[in-house]
Amino acid sequence: MNAPTSSPTAALSSPWSIFVAFLRMGLISFGGPIAHLGYFRDEFVGRRKWLDDGTYADLVALAQFLPGPASSQVGLSLGLLRGGAAGMFAAWLGFTLPSAVIMVLFAYGVHAWGDVAGAGWMHGLKAMAVAVVTQAVWSMGRSLCPDARTATMAAGAAAIVVGWPLVFGPVAGGQVAAIVAGGVLGRLLLEGRVPEGGEEHQFRIGRGIAVGALVLFFVLLAGLPLLALATASPGIAIVDGFYRAGSLVFGGGHVLLPLLQAVVVPPGWVDTDSFLAGYGAAQALPGPLFTFAAYLGTTMTAGAGGWLGGLVCLLAVFAPSFLLIAGALPFWNALRARVGVRSALAGVNAAVVGVLLAALYDPVWTGTVHGAADFVLVVAALTMLMIWKWPPWLVAIAAAILGALVGAL
Repeated sequence: MNAPTSSPTAALSSPWSIFVAFLRMGLISFGGPIAHLGYFRDEFVGRRKWLDDGTYADLVALAQFLPGPASSQVGLSLGLLRGGAAGMFAAWLGFTLPSAVIMVLFAYGVHAWGDVAGAGWMHGLKAMAVAVVTQAVWSMGRSLCPDARTATMAAGAAAIVVGWPLVFGPVAGGQVAAIVAGGVLGRLLLEGRVPEGGEEHQFRIGRGIAVGALVLFFVLLAGLPLLALATASPGIAIVDGFYRAGSLVFGGGHVLLPLLQAVVVPPGWVDTDSFLAGYGAAQALPGPLFTFAAYLGTTMTAGAGGWLGGLVCLLAVFAPSFLLIAGALPFWNALRARVGVRSALAGVNAAVVGVLLAALYDPVWTGTVHGAADFVLVVAALTMLMIWKWPPWLVAIAAAILGALVGAL
């Protein structure tokens, strides 16, 4: 197999232009990480042509292999591709800023507003999120599962994720098991069926820096708990808890939420009612679900608190992703050019579709649809999004209005 060739699409873009492109994504990307990957593909592969489909699929597979927020890590990779380290930060800032600001403001007002998590307009936005996720799973399934073998692998991955708690209880690991199984089966069953890799892109980070980033990732993961124990400082304990959550979560933002609950609720830093109110708001917003950390840091009774506490927690939960992406990408072109690796990646891509399908069922569907009214809201949002082809922001406004009307009945 020939190695992928160099591409002119690797030309540099200014950090400002990258920031603006991802700011738009942060404003319209409803539906969580599943939908974000679909938005990114439409914008950066289809419209802007920053990279080809094969390279994009490989970046999605890499993000699924690594712990952390998959869609944000794909965004970091795209920013690094177009603008180096400054572009990586600009992509993260643009994509994260809108929802982070909203979550901080929400934290300041949550006690005065009462139980906004149960408001009708927010329930309408959650129904809209179900529709966006459904559309994204359908689109990615058609792209990444083109034949019976890969489609069957996706179905098997979904079964593993959904069935994991039935066999092993609350022990995490279903997403990881499904992705590993997809990689193994892809290596065994898909060799010779996978097209050549996408274009080769230079990610503008040297291997020495990459190794340093990986070393720092593990040093912080092991060292922060020891430092928190030695100093008994609530501030360091908070940074440790959020950094650890960002380092160990597989499966996206929905999996992060119970990990953060274990960090902030038992010590009394955030009460259960406030935690659940923020959970409801985070589900309905565009952009990465990891910005829930900004809400928790702002409302927290320990540490800095306020907007500064929100900023600290936001940076702590995303720091592992910066280090892992910077550490992995310089080795990525060489790895994905190998036939065996590409076969495994094809299996991982199929498994990712199954993992996303399982997430569509639980928690996206089970957390939103509880009766006939909820189902009608979801069908209405699906009609606007997939049949009428309305833009997501317009669907969000309409779904919020419909949700408020239904709630008033």
